[in-house]
Amino acid sequence: MGLRTFLTDAWSWLNYKPAMASTLDGRPHRALAPEVQASWLPDDAIRRLAAYKLLGAYDSNQAGELAALTGNEAAAERREFGDPSVLVDTALAHLLGKTQQILVPGAEHAGDEGAGPEAVAAAEMQQRLRDWAEAELLPLRMQAAERKAVLLGDAVYLLAWDPAKGRVTLRTYDPGFYFPVLDDDADPGDYPRRVHLAWEVPEDARRGIKARVRRITFELGPIASGLGHREAMRRYPWAPERPSPTTCYLSDAEWSVDDLRHGQTLDELPLDKADFRTRPDGQVLDRLDLMIDFIPVLHVSNTVADGEHFGQSMLAKVMQALDELAETDTDSARASATTGAPIIGLAGARAEVDRVTGRPKPLAVQPGTIFQLADGGRMDVLDTSSQLAELRARVEEIRDRAAVNARLPAVSLGTVDPSDVPSGYALQISLGPLDSMVDSMRLARAHKYALLLKMVQRLHQAGRAEGWPIGPTLPARLVFGPHMPTDRQAILDEVVKGVGAGVFSLETGIRMLQDAGYPIEDAREEVVRITARAASASPGPTERDRPSSAS
Repeated sequence: MGLRTFLTDAWSWLNYKPAMASTLDGRPHRALAPEVQASWLPDDAIRRLAAYKLLGAYDSNQAGELAALTGNEAAAERREFGDPSVLVDTALAHLLGKTQQILVPGAEHAGDEGAGPEAVAAAEMQQRLRDWAEAELLPLRMQAAERKAVLLGDAVYLLAWDPAKGRVTLRTYDPGFYFPVLDDDADPGDYPRRVHLAWEVPEDARRGIKARVRRITFELGPIASGLGHREAMRRYPWAPERPSPTTCYLSDAEWSVDDLRHGQTLDELPLDKADFRTRPDGQVLDRLDLMIDFIPVLHVSNTVADGEHFGQSMLAKVMQALDELAETDTDSARASATTGAPIIGLAGARAEVDRVTGRPKPLAVQPGTIFQLADGGRMDVLDTSSQLAELRARVEEIRDRAAVNARLPAVSLGTVDPSDVPSGYALQISLGPLDSMVDSMRLARAHKYALLLKMVQRLHQAGRAEGWPIGPTLPARLVFGPHMPTDRQAILDEVVKGVGAGVFSLETGIRMLQDAGYPIEDAREEVVRITARAASASPGPTERDRPSSAS
């Protein structure tokens, strides 16, 4: 009977789009070519890649262009003024905060009297990680990756040891290149044992290069011993007392699209047709043993996993509101055209005749134009200013509703006059939805960045990097700065009073100042400097207090 399919998944909020509705049967819309038309793509990746392309179109003000390709000819005149991009950038700024800092628990006690070797080791590891983050431009790469996570729902990092640089390198990949091999019964939060990074390289007719598919594969498997049935074991630097039978294999190859048969998906590409790439040192990247027992690919999702491996865009709940906003902006632009250049009806005017054609010339209205009207003549002007005012009010209404549903209050978007806020308490209440959104987004990322810093330590150990000790991996975490402006003077007064009265320690006060946005890079060093200055400023014993020679 041709019944429509009702599908609920991580991208069903886009089912109302013709381009996404066509993916319900596994066949992507032609407007989404070539990204999701390739035959080598896994079936379960089609809807995800289609959603990425739609979200990218909204971010670059091309949603109307994409809608026109799917059959909506009127969408070519659609006005798009960057509202989706503003929402994404605002959410990204609040997520990351003003600063990002690497902390290793226990490092703040390294300067204390009688500090143990654990505190000293934590402080040294914290400094190593911070030096690495500065060398690898971690904040800059986080900006690039996290913007994709907020917009598309996912981001991907790749870590690798670089012998030439003597450190671990960090790269970001488009999540559209990320294809994990997930077991049917696996928990969505589990780490996959096989991951592909793959994309299609387009044809270059000028250079005579045909279209090809590149696939980089990381796979966990048993260590090859070459001794038949015996299982090889390896002691890794981070667990020297616990032998492991597992290692990670790397393969990097290309296939000509012409060599792929229909139905051969990404995980089934024929190895006899593969052209494996070679490292600068001549090593062929065909199941290369990386000498590590983990996959150095990190997937970051924008939302907490709830039955899905992939995250959800922050635009998911407001996509239809953004469509309505664009349509209202389009109507407003049309109404403003008739308001600025109104339609005029003339009765009793004599039009000038074209001597060549003998037909009346069209009348044009411009400043200084004078029309001679006959007796009883009349000029009527179509006034659309009232409709324009209603449309502008409608635009503001939709924009406010989109901001509320996206949990980005108007004050966070900078559209509220500070004089309109009755009190600081009212401002704090209005920021409640934003606080909950930022807390949720940071919770989804907390363990991922802890895992990234864990991988950084272990890759340095595996590469025998100078200064990185052998032994268990120390826990480290990435702390985001405050996402909203704070009353720094009030917090400073609170710290001065609290530390002076002995209510809390100097270390706690320094951390409070860091959270408030004061430029304190290292809490431990700041405590040492403050203590040293206080000791040098304290007065010494007076002559009266000194013991006399007679005594």
